[in-house]
Formats: sequence, C-alpha cells, structure tokens
Amino acid sequence: MTVVNLPLVSALAFDDVLAWRPQGPVRVREFLADARRVARALPSAAWVVNLCEDRYHFAVVFAACLLSGKTSLQPASHSSQTLGQLAHDHEGAFAVTDTGFEDLPLPRVAFARLEEGASEPVTEMPMVAGDRTVAILFTSGSTGLPQPHGKTWAMLVANGRAEAEGLGLLGSHTALVGTVPVQHSYGFESTFLMALHGGCAFWSGRPFYPQDVADAVQAVPRPRMVVTTPFHLATLLSSDITWPPVDLWLSATAPLESSMAAQVEVRGAAPVFEIYGSTESSQLAWRRTTQGPAWQLLPDVELVQSGDVTSAQGGHVGGCVALSDLIELQDQRRFLLHGRHADLINIAGKRTSLAYLNHQLRAIAGVEDGAFFMPDEPTGDAAGLHVVRLAAFVVAPNLARPALMAALRARVDAIFLPRPLVWVEALPRNPMGKLPRSALQSLYDQSKRGST
Repeated sequence: MTVVNLPLVSALAFDDVLAWRPQGPVRVREFLADARRVARALPSAAWVVNLCEDRYHFAVVFAACLLSGKTSLQPASHSSQTLGQLAHDHEGAFAVTDTGFEDLPLPRVAFARLEEGASEPVTEMPMVAGDRTVAILFTSGSTGLPQPHGKTWAMLVANGRAEAEGLGLLGSHTALVGTVPVQHSYGFESTFLMALHGGCAFWSGRPFYPQDVADAVQAVPRPRMVVTTPFHLATLLSSDITWPPVDLWLSATAPLESSMAAQVEVRGAAPVFEIYGSTESSQLAWRRTTQGPAWQLLPDVELVQSGDVTSAQGGHVGGCVALSDLIELQDQRRFLLHGRHADLINIAGKRTSLAYLNHQLRAIAGVEDGAFFMPDEPTGDAAGLHVVRLAAFVVAPNLARPALMAALRARVDAIFLPRPLVWVEALPRNPMGKLPRSALQSLYDQSKRGST
C-alpha cells in the first residue's frame, strides 16, 4: 500500500501570514523555522501533552511533534486526575507549558527552554505521512469518562480544508480570533487546522472577557471571524463595550438560540454561523442560525441511518462513526437535530429532553443561566415511593422562587418541575462553556447535603 505524504501547511505560501501575535504577523516560513528549532530540543519520548495556552506556542509544538515523529495528546480537561491518567496510560509522556501548571503529575518542559537556539532557513515544505496517527483527542467527559480518538494526518488535513470550504473561507486569509482553547477539538479544528489547511490565519491569544475579545479583534486585519460559544456570545451581548467590525461569527459546543444569533447579527453587523460535530467524528456540518434549523454537510461527508442511530462517514471522518444525536435527514446533504439520545427523559410516560427544559428555563426573564439535571438514583417522596426527580440549578439573583416556579409551570408540564430548584452564583462551566455531568453531580450532591 502506497503511503501518501501530505504537506505540513497546504493552503498558504511561504510568505503568507499564518498567525498574528502582539509583536506582529508570523509568516509560514518563520513558523516552520520555529517548529524545526523546537523539534530539535524536545525530549525523546513519543507522547507529548501540549498544554501551551498561547495558540502560536501550541502550533509550534504541534508542528515540532510532526517533524520529530511524536504524537500529541489533547485532553479536554487539564485536571490533575486527567493528566495523571494520561501519564499512566502513555509511558514517558511529558507536558509542554508556557504559563502556569507548576505542579503536574507528569514531567514538564517549559516552552521558553525549547525556543533557545538558532533558527535555520526553511526552503522546502515538510511532508508528513498521511496514514500516521499524529494526535489523540479525548472527549470532554460531559456524558461519561473521556475516551481517546486517534486522528491521522490525512484526516486533519482534509478536516481543515473541508470546514474552510463549507464556510466559504478557503484561501480567504481570514483572521481567526478564538475564545476557545486550541486543545479542544472545536478550537483545534476551527482555528489551527483552518489556518494550516484552509488558508486562514489565527490570533495567538485566547481572549475571555468582552473587552479582551474586542481588543483581540481590533489587533488583526479584516476579514475577521470570531470562533466562540453561546456562553461567550451571551456575555458579549450583556456588555456595553463597543464592538469592532467582524465579518463572521462562528459558534459551537452547545445549541445557539436563533434569537441570540439575531441579536449578534444586529449588533455585530455580520452573519452568525454554527458548526456541528464531535470529538469522535470531527466537524460535520454548518448552518447560518438565523436562516432556519437545517444543517448543511461539509464536503465529502455522508450520513447513514439504521433505526434511530445515525452515523457519519466519508471525507475526513475516518471510518463510520455513530453519533450521539437524534437526527432527521432532510435530503442527502441536509438534516435536522433533535437533541442527544442521552438527553431524552421519560417520567410517568411523558417524554421531553434536557435541552428543551434548559431552553425554557433560560428563556425566563431574570434568569442569567440555568440547567436541569437528572440524577441517577431515585429519591423518596412523601408517600415513601422511590421516584426519579429532576433537579435544576439557576443563576437568577433578582428573581424570587415563587415567581420563577410560576414562570416554569407555565412553560413545562408539572411532572418536569425540578425538585430541588437550587440558586447558585454561577454554573460550573468548563472553558468551552459546557457543563460536564460530573460538575452537575457535584452541585447536586452539595444541594442534598445542604438540605439535611
């Protein structure tokens, strides 16, 4: 079988800008020189946990791993427990960091030490075997334990190109400002891979607060796209900062309400798109939220169904991957999402979904954030019967309990009203804006202890 070698950067020329840093632009040839210098300085072990928070530092280390035959491990969580498990499962694994992480359960190398040494001019584009597994991404654990998913270089090259082509950005030199971490599949694909193989360029930072986002956008040339989440968009909308011109907004990690998308389009004077996919399947489809609920598949990707199970295949997917969502096919290229299989709830013969309940809760005036939670274990009711009761957590500092319960009662069936309904100062969202089940379970356990 013939091995196909593919370029490290496929959609940009040597003198094109790949990244924007506070110091200025970084061109492809400069990036490749940095990657080669770091590759020579990396330890000999085969497994690398790239924890660099600066997006450019991450890119250099990832490319250095490509050049030196190493595999990048990219956990969604950077907790000591997760990193310790990685170290246990991958002998010799070490981490590369550029800030923080002083106390790690595996050997650590500072990025600054890897930068030492002279650069050599780069005159040829490095090539990488397409069938080589170059990265292992891990699920976020929002519905269970994180699971590893290997990605070959051919899959990643096709992924970056397909997303750029689907969004109409292929070769556009659009500057990508991401509020999401680059280690996560969404940030990895929609900032890093979109630059290498989609012909865009990325901003090196990861702004979080609204003013930081505005400053980052202002620091890069147009056209500009902000790669973000519904959580960050809600924060931006609630701020009174002046938004600099943006040419495109991209959202993922959770469903984006069309009303919020419409507000962003009005205030930001640019279209809002969503990207759909998973760590297992990579990016699969896109839609412009304000133009309807249907999703459009990325180039070369296909969906096949067997009963209630929908699987993705073709293109950059790699094999046939079963999806966790309920999907209604419209035609060969378009489909509707109806929530996750794991979100479906059946209580006393009545069905709904956590996504629907969360939407109803967050739509109540005065609710800043909120989430329903279905415990695993039943609880005893007043008659001594053991039944499963939904719980809910809400951020609503100016809303009284009777008013909120009355508003909920008007929106959902009485059997789905939460017991308990717990006020919190903030929900334990991760950097992607997601709510891992383990975090909600901890909140639930705390609420039970507080009621005893």
